[in-house]
Amino acid sequence: MTSFHDSNNVPEIGPVAQFPFTALAGQPRLQQALLLAAVDPGIGGVLIRGPRGTAKSTAAKALAALLPTAPFVTLPLTATVEQLVGTLDLQDALRHGQVRLAPGLLARAHRGVLYVDEVNLLPDPLVDALLDVAASGVNTVERDGISRSHAARFVLIGTMNPEEGELRPQLLDRFGLAVDLDNPTDPAVRQAIVRTRLAFDEDPQTLWREQASAQEALAQQITQARGALAHIRWSEAAIAHATELALSANIDGVRGDLVLLKAARAQAAMQASAQVAPEHIEAVAELALAHRRQAGSRRMQTTASTAKGSASADTPQASHPHGDRPTGRGSERASASTDMHSDWGALPAQPVEMPRWPDGEGPSLKKA
Repeated sequence: MTSFHDSNNVPEIGPVAQFPFTALAGQPRLQQALLLAAVDPGIGGVLIRGPRGTAKSTAAKALAALLPTAPFVTLPLTATVEQLVGTLDLQDALRHGQVRLAPGLLARAHRGVLYVDEVNLLPDPLVDALLDVAASGVNTVERDGISRSHAARFVLIGTMNPEEGELRPQLLDRFGLAVDLDNPTDPAVRQAIVRTRLAFDEDPQTLWREQASAQEALAQQITQARGALAHIRWSEAAIAHATELALSANIDGVRGDLVLLKAARAQAAMQASAQVAPEHIEAVAELALAHRRQAGSRRMQTTASTAKGSASADTPQASHPHGDRPTGRGSERASASTDMHSDWGALPAQPVEMPRWPDGEGPSLKKA
């Protein structure tokens, strides 16, 4: 696993060094949702809704930099279904008697992060194909009655500005988790965010050194949670509580129940719990159900202490309360990294290069 203590090795995606995930400020629910999806990509991805400049893309890139050797792949709005899922070269089959798979962006994103900006503007067939694979972890390419499959387990992160249009309810329901971001209104929070961003822009190496221990601890926590995931079971009380909350939200079908239970298991894994309990269900309920809630539902009552606890349990940097700030050198930056009330603007999109594999090679189907 990549060590974050090497000050000469700041993780990069393209030419721009990425902001440390543990230094993100003001969005505990966003960080929690991204971590849950990183532990179990089978949750079905994270939809981030918010106005411009609320760190939607920055958080996505920061997560990719946190994960060891994880590719970060951007899906352009102009992509075709074939570019996304790949194609089969049947002419090669006629010449050589073997069907060759030309991989798409889904193959390139395997074991990494697939980022879709303005997902609400994507054509519906692209969104359908994307969400199918995100939930199953397997991509199947078909042509003229011939099909080939390969593993495609990735953390799907879709972002959108609601002012530019909404997703159809059928597509909205298929995103596992959703987070709604707001513009920061607290002057102190905005000042902390600005200080941190200025510090990063002026000297990213110093900020990375300050966050190195927290980054490495969180990366190890994710790795351990992934390894423990398959061994964690749901208690009957947890299943009953999930069903009760889903019924209260008046959601259609049982997809929300299943996502809620999977997210709660990832939460339990991050907290090193042996079993999913009702408190794990409660900690992730809004992330799994808010975007599925129907008119006439009873809004869930989640206490402030539960919400705060669920966020701080996942992120080592959120270990001290707002009234107990670090002092001395670097305190302003530390304050910004632990003040979980706001965030700052997104980085520009990076160019996407279509993937290529040598003949006969490709991702193998493995469980994460």
